[in-house]
Order: sequence, then structure tokens, then C-alpha cells
Amino acid sequence: MEVERMKWKTKVTELLGIQYPIIQGGLAHLAYSELAAAVSNAGGLGQVTAMSLSSPEKLREEIQMVKKLTEKPFGVNFAIGQHGRPFSDYLDVAIDEGVPVISMTGGNPAPIFDQLKGVNVNKLVLVAAKRQAIKAEELGADAVMVVGQEGGGHLGRDDIGTFVLVPQVADAVSIPVIASGGIGDGRGMMAALSLGAEGIEMGTRFVATKECVHASELYKKRLVEGSENDTVVIKRTIGAPARVIANTWTEKILDIEKQNGGYEQLKNYISGNANKKFIYEGKEHEGFAWAGQVMGLIKDVPTVEELFQRMIAESEAICKRWVY
Repeated sequence: MEVERMKWKTKVTELLGIQYPIIQGGLAHLAYSELAAAVSNAGGLGQVTAMSLSSPEKLREEIQMVKKLTEKPFGVNFAIGQHGRPFSDYLDVAIDEGVPVISMTGGNPAPIFDQLKGVNVNKLVLVAAKRQAIKAEELGADAVMVVGQEGGGHLGRDDIGTFVLVPQVADAVSIPVIASGGIGDGRGMMAALSLGAEGIEMGTRFVATKECVHASELYKKRLVEGSENDTVVIKRTIGAPARVIANTWTEKILDIEKQNGGYEQLKNYISGNANKKFIYEGKEHEGFAWAGQVMGLIKDVPTVEELFQRMIAESEAICKRWVY
């Protein structure tokens, strides 16, 4: 039995004014205008990472460039608590530029909610536990992005997978839930929607696209050639677990942690500079790169548009199999 082409109407597409319920993650040091605009033009929600930029005016430049490249909605992500810099001036720029979506990751979002009072903007909060989702809704979040332990970058401390966490959160809050962690194709998107999510967020998968122009070729090569077994979780001992590509550099980090080394012993190994050595310069033995277990599903480096069309085709094929 044939089914008509899916209309892709979910609470997330309606909330954000996008065609497909697909959101690009904040991607520290990588999520800039080229990628954000490509995702938005393909029908999803692209985002610019604010706190990786050197100044509020640099953020303004990126926002204005996105506006030149797309007329579609986009967001600005604030990775609070991870960069050690005040975010208020950056947020003022996003407000002044009329950015339609603000997302928050990696820290207590309450100060951002305070600054956004009276501002007409959609507020998304990344959470890794049911209690965090409930708190985000109480603060005034319009939707929560729920990341399971499969995800890349900073994770929750409870090691709960996406398949268990998403339905728990969907049952606990009344606002839309966006699933993240371990999702990189149409199968993952349809699974997330089946679990009660209204959309998905992807990070690692978007690194391995042509429009992620700041990512080194070696970084993308590692994502394509690696498997789900080629990631490790670092920084557990300092209360900030995060998933990265396993290499000799991360072995040093884990060894320091095994020796009960604290932040002072770790800081040079886990710094933004060490991150950029790998992701920008391709010096994989002099730094680290964020990646989720979904790298086991990444086999190529398409354009964002190609990735979207593939995912939609996969999703619609699944829908046809469900109809009987």
C-alpha cells in the first residue's frame, strides 16, 4: 500500500517554523555561519556557537552572515559554564539581532532565562536527566533537548542511554522533547519520534558534512573510518563527563584521571586549545575531538542537503513499511 509523502508536522516544526524536525547541535569551535545556514536552508534549524567566538562583535558578524545566507529560522547556542567567560554581552547581541531561537547547554540556564524575560524568542535547553528536564520546564523552556550517554561532547553523569531517557522525559514534561545522542540517519529519527520525541538534535553527524568547513579533513576522516568502539569518556573525575575520539592524547587524560589528578593536572590536556589542535589543524596526537558513538554509522561526508534528503527518504521508507 502506498502512502502519501510525509508532511513532517510535529510540535517542534511548528514551534520553530522549520520544515523538518532536525536541529544542528552547538558544536564548539565549529558551528558557524556556513554550517548553520546550510542546515536551515535544508529545512532544519542551524545554530551558531556563541561562546567559542572571541567577542560579542564576532558573534554579531556570524549572525549577520547567517542572515545573508538564509532567510530561514536559525538559533544561537550558549555553552554556559564551559568557557569561563561571562555570556551576558553575547546574549545581548543575539537579542539585538532578533535571533529566533536561543539554546543553552552545559550549565545552569537560569541566568539566561532571567536576561530573556520579555524577549520573544524560543528557548531550548539541553538536558541529560529527567530532573533537569523538569527544572528547565519550570524555568520557562519552550522545549528540551535530551542527550543520552551515546552522544558526543558533554554528557550527563548517570550513563542513561537515549532509548531509555527520551520516553522518561517525554512522560515527565508537557513541552516538546528533542532527542539527541546516537542519532545520525532516518532510522534514528523515526526511532526518536516513536519514543515520544518531537524532533532530533545531531552533532557528530553534522561535523562530517562539507559545510562544516572549519573541521579538519583528518577529523572527518576519523569519523568516517572509526567505529562506535573508537570513543571514550573523559573528565568523569572532575564531574564533567564528555565523549571524544579515542587517541594517544585521550589516553594521557585517562591516565591522569586514574592517578586521581584534578583539574590543575588536566587543564592543559582538556583545554580549548587542545581541542582546536585536533579539530582545526588535524594534529590528532596533540589534542582531542568530540564525537559520539554515532560515528559507527557515518560512512561519508555529504553536503547537508544530501544528508537531509537521505534521512527523509529513509524515514519515509520506514513509514511505508509500518502501513499495512
